[in-house]
Amino acid sequence: MESNNQQQQQHQELVESKPDPLSISQLNISSSSPLPQVNMAEELLKSHRHSLSPNDGLPSKETWGESLDVVDVDFTDPNYDTIEGNGHSDPTSFDADLCEYKKKATIIVEEYFSTNDVVSVANELKELGMAEYRYYFVKKLVSMAMDRHDKEKEMAAFLLSTLYADVIDPPEVYRGFNKLVTSADDLSVDIPDAVDVLAVFVARAIVDDILPPAFLKKQMNLLPDDSKGVEVLRKAEKSYLAAPLHAEVVEKRWGGADNWTAEDVKGRINELLKEYVMSGDKKEAFRCIKGLKVPFFHHEIVKRALIMAMERRKAQEKLLELLKEATEVGLINSTQVTKGFSRIIDLIEDLSLDIPEARSVLQCFISKAASEGWLCASSLKTLSTDSGEKLLENSKANVFKDKVKSIVREYFLSGDALEVVHCLETELGACSSQLRAIFVKYLITLAMDRKKREKEMACVLLSSLDFPAKDVRKAFSMLIESADDTALDNPVVVEDLAMFLARAVVDEVLAPRDLDELLSQPGSSVGEKVIQTAKTLLKARLSGERILRCWGGGGVETNSPGCTASEVKEKIQVLLEEYVSGGDLGEACRCVKELGMPFFHHEVVKKSVVRIIEEQEKKERVWKLLKVCFESGLVTIYQMTKGFKRVGESVEDLCLDVPDAWEKFKSCVERAKVEGFLDESFAFEEETQGVKEKSWSSSAAT
Repeated sequence: MESNNQQQQQHQELVESKPDPLSISQLNISSSSPLPQVNMAEELLKSHRHSLSPNDGLPSKETWGESLDVVDVDFTDPNYDTIEGNGHSDPTSFDADLCEYKKKATIIVEEYFSTNDVVSVANELKELGMAEYRYYFVKKLVSMAMDRHDKEKEMAAFLLSTLYADVIDPPEVYRGFNKLVTSADDLSVDIPDAVDVLAVFVARAIVDDILPPAFLKKQMNLLPDDSKGVEVLRKAEKSYLAAPLHAEVVEKRWGGADNWTAEDVKGRINELLKEYVMSGDKKEAFRCIKGLKVPFFHHEIVKRALIMAMERRKAQEKLLELLKEATEVGLINSTQVTKGFSRIIDLIEDLSLDIPEARSVLQCFISKAASEGWLCASSLKTLSTDSGEKLLENSKANVFKDKVKSIVREYFLSGDALEVVHCLETELGACSSQLRAIFVKYLITLAMDRKKREKEMACVLLSSLDFPAKDVRKAFSMLIESADDTALDNPVVVEDLAMFLARAVVDEVLAPRDLDELLSQPGSSVGEKVIQTAKTLLKARLSGERILRCWGGGGVETNSPGCTASEVKEKIQVLLEEYVSGGDLGEACRCVKELGMPFFHHEVVKKSVVRIIEEQEKKERVWKLLKVCFESGLVTIYQMTKGFKRVGESVEDLCLDVPDAWEKFKSCVERAKVEGFLDESFAFEEETQGVKEKSWSSSAAT
């Protein structure tokens, strides 16, 4: 079997050594300078499956289709004197370099399958250099794994996802899979199930966001219809990517038990700290820390040990002593210690909700560690002692935080947004602005840890609550401030948070200018990436429709939890049009009721009043609908008032089509007061060219 593989490899060398017109253009990315092992590996885990920063010069995973198009190179151009654009003007030198790279790549792959040491592979590839040949490493890794057990297949998929962007550039990953699909016919000779196995690898790469979905269609167009490569692509698309819960199915296809995720490591860290607190056995604790084999993740040990020390007063001395000795013997280096303390400082506001004295306790820990010489306090951020302006009193915020979690979890189970509105009206008081910001923050935080259904439900609820934009903006500001730390727990925080931010703009919860304001505030690198990604999503063609459908929505049935606000608005528009043309009042009321979203009835009022302002014909019919809905209790006074306020906010835009829109709106308000829809105290401020003046008094004569 091995000799056959070598023959096939020699058979392909001539083809691979020539310029590949199917490969994507090489981007000028410097990968030649190796990073120190700890820093590099530390970034590997942190950026596992992350999108790339717009500032990195690499394409975002969301924009693969546009930025990684196939580029045709004119190799007959006299100005083109290099091979593969690598700077090798001498074909002999190129062949020698490629042959040397292939030998070393094979050795690296063999050692990886024996040791499962991701960090070692990353370091060796950095030291090997020749980044332009890393497509071959991708091909060799997958082709060797295909002829082995599920363990090696899972290890190969995990390694590619981990090295993506940090060590292996996206174009090289793309090209490597291109080579694999092209050589599927040859692979099938030695590996009977090559089509199925390679299809899983392709599907897994798309699920892990290291290949763009457009890869399938583009490669199909380039390969002969009767080739094995086309079979691979079709099987990946129809058998794996089109299946229900395809992401979970693909990720679990080869088990995945032998590769620890970040969550696995955190769980083991918790266990070893708990065992150490109970037994006090430092040697055993050190042995367990070494057994983790994640030196780049030791900051998590520092972080969790400090939090546990805050929560368990009796264990403080033991845990601090463990960290001290681990640092002194070099088990945990000073960089990881500093990073662990820095992460706690970033989390101190949230920790203070659960541990009121967290700030003062942490200050004591820092002083003690600095005095004993195992922490450089000067490299830490300033730990402010005044948090009065940032949060409510800790006790009050803590109580509200617990209630928020309960409210949101119940909403995710029941889908009853009306109950959420009622609970918030009961809880919100004098400090409602900060409480609203906390609610939005925890709503999105809890949704990000769940599936698409809950994410969509969170967006719909946020759109329906009609919170002031400044409170929502404050919530996103808090989320962005903690994005760096969240990224360590949630690998796709950039994509998720950016989509929530873009969705808030599409749903008119935030204005586009709010993104600029958020960007102007000092924040983390991950936070900046979130905002830039949100802006990119909003600039895309048909962005509104795409963003509204990003998490599936609830289809056309609005009773389904997770229905988008856009779908509800569309149904309201349709029912009003049918009512105005047909005049069936009972049917219109039934449709309003069947919306199943009484907290959104202000949109019925808004669209009705706008129709009255825009049209002269049959406006009495619309007034009749509003009257019946109000008198029957279908639309409450709160929703009626909110609907009129929404119209008042959009009158300036209506004036573009209806010049006397302000006068008509005033007339509608006066009539609504006469009919009893609105309270006599209702008033709205008219804004004209920046000068605000009261449009009418609250005691107009009838």
